[in-house]
Amino acid sequence: MNKEFVAKIAKKIKTLREERGMSQLALALEIGVTPGAIGNLEIAKNDTTLSRLYDIANALGVEPYELLKFD
Repeated sequence: MNKEFVAKIAKKIKTLREERGMSQLALALEIGVTPGAIGNLEIAKNDTTLSRLYDIANALGVEPYELLKFD
């Protein structure tokens, strides 16, 4: 696992979630995972699958590629 890459995606997911006023619980319920899974993803403790990134992007109302755009 490339921790730096995962950390960038994690930060992007957290930022988008917070910008939308969505809690970790709400995002977790939307995509069918536990809030702990979202928490672990957002602190880059775990990485995820492409399918899950797709689900997260849809739940956040963005295109999947936007999760991979870093500043």
